[in-house]
Amino acid sequence: MSLSGCITALATPFTPTGELDLDAWQRLLTQQLAGGIQGIVVAGSTGEAAALTDEEYDLLLTTAVTQVAGRIPVLAGTGQMNTAKTIAQTRRAAAAGADFALVVTPPYVRPTQAGLVAHYRAAADQGGLPVVLYNVPGRTGCDLLPETVAELVSHPSIVGIKEARPEPERMAALLALRSDTFAIFSGDDPTASRALLAGADGLISVGSNALPNAFRKLCDLSRNRDEAAAARLDAQMQAFHSFFGIESNPIPVKALLQRLGYGAGLRLPLTPLSDAHAAEADRLHAAATALEQQSSRESIAA
Repeated sequence: MSLSGCITALATPFTPTGELDLDAWQRLLTQQLAGGIQGIVVAGSTGEAAALTDEEYDLLLTTAVTQVAGRIPVLAGTGQMNTAKTIAQTRRAAAAGADFALVVTPPYVRPTQAGLVAHYRAAADQGGLPVVLYNVPGRTGCDLLPETVAELVSHPSIVGIKEARPEPERMAALLALRSDTFAIFSGDDPTASRALLAGADGLISVGSNALPNAFRKLCDLSRNRDEAAAARLDAQMQAFHSFFGIESNPIPVKALLQRLGYGAGLRLPLTPLSDAHAAEADRLHAAATALEQQSSRESIAA
């Protein structure tokens, strides 16, 4: 199973009392499939992986694998603070039926670039799943440099990277490493169209939780090099791009998902969207419905 196109980094719905909302999870999966999403990430940073128990992690993954039933790839967030724990979590995801492991650089410990090479090679050798590298230095305090990625691309079980840095120079350096066996994904919604127009294979998105049709269409237009149409749609999505970054992810997207009927809150230390931004969430709730209706993918080539 290959990876490309619009992939959603799924938020994890909770009940008002803080329990896992499995009904909302299943409805969210249905909504993603109906919207044409081409892959899902379970228990990544948007999914509040750090707040999940092992049992919840397993339940989310097995439910997603069962419901998706092989129609699209299921990626599991498995990156941990050290290599042994990352390997163990990757094996756990493999046992639950995941297709790929999304492995973030180890947070907090600030490994060297040589340490990152050894870490990823060990996870790919011993974890039992194909590995997608994930670089998001704003969260981890660790930047996986393109020259380090260049040392990893030849590994047969390292199959791509999600790059969350927005600079065009960073994306250009990674695109030089792209091949039939190593895919490049944007991990930054506001600059995703630019990255795809430049040759990236896809987007791993936060906003597509709430706007699967719109983000799928944006990815299709950009990958098809329809620059004018992609720019028009991206301009319509600017208010959403801004809103999803207005507080720490996944606070804003979960506020919008709650208004759309998927779940009711977060787990500490994350707190609900501040009152100062509630009116914007209400406004975008109405706008999301209209944009989704407008963004039918029927006329866009897959």
